[in-house]
Formats: sequence, C-alpha cells, structure tokens
Amino acid sequence: MSTIIDIIEKEQQKTDVSRFKVGDGVRVHTRVREGDKERIQIFAGIVIGRKGRGINETFTVRRISYGEGVERVFPIHSPRISKVEVEKAGKARRAKLNYLRDRKGKEATAVRE
Repeated sequence: MSTIIDIIEKEQQKTDVSRFKVGDGVRVHTRVREGDKERIQIFAGIVIGRKGRGINETFTVRRISYGEGVERVFPIHSPRISKVEVEKAGKARRAKLNYLRDRKGKEATAVRE
C-alpha cells in the first residue's frame, strides 16, 4: 500500500527544486490567478524554517512590510510556485529562526548569531 503512495508522490514532486536553507534571503515567485489572467507575484524575505519531507515539505518566509512582520508558508512542490531565487546566503546555527519574530527594524532582517 505504501509503495503505491510513494509512486504517486514521486510523480507529483518537482525535479528542479532550487537549493536553499534556513537563514537565506529568498524571492519566491508565485503564480496568482485573477479571473482568466495569470501573473507572477514575488514574496521576498528570510527563510525562518523548513518542515516536513517528500511531497509534504514546506518552508516559511518572513519579511517586514510597513513595519509589520508578515510570514507566509509555501509548499516546496506546489505547482503555484514557479521558482525560488536565493538573494543572499545566510548562516544560521539552528533549524528554526523563531527569535526573529521578537526583533524590530533592521535587526529583524539580519541573521547573525
């Protein structure tokens, strides 16, 4: 039974997933459908966590927008995500960067420990 599920999941996984890790500054290009048109919308921020494995793997991106912290969770293998660009490589010494949620201003965008 699980081999059938593995085969189905393998078909739906993306093969051209870009390599990024927690702490990196990324630009996530998502396809947004508005009526009958489709456009690309970019969400830029810092990866504060990765979770799951296989087809269920997700990552969380955080950015500061008009002084307010905004987080968004993206599935890695979603067909809505066209690509993930790494703007700036970060050096994080932990798996989840939840401490960035408490920081204000420019220090909320810098990953240094």
